[in-house]
Amino acid sequence: MRVGGRFRVVFETLDGERHENRGEYLEIDPPTRLVMAWWWASTPERRSRVTVSIRPVNSGSELTVRHEMFFDEASRDSHLRGWNGALDKLERLLAERNAIQPQPTKRESTP
Repeated sequence: MRVGGRFRVVFETLDGERHENRGEYLEIDPPTRLVMAWWWASTPERRSRVTVSIRPVNSGSELTVRHEMFFDEASRDSHLRGWNGALDKLERLLAERNAIQPQPTKRESTP
């Protein structure tokens, strides 16, 4: 992965529809920030921008996804539903893993 590098994502929705997305890395700042151009293979002229940020919080990490510069409101609304669905699935997966795997014990120092 490098600035200027390209990626391709192909996925299938629950109703069986296949989608192909492509993009280009615009900014990479491990492990806190990734900015990328985003477009569908079928409409490469309709590029948008996705910024993924991760920051530490008391309970672990906070993930923020900001998707902007949409072609129109319908595209924005569709992507909002898609990202919310994907992030909901990620949250469930992490909750399941945390329920199965032992959690680190918080240790306090003694004087």
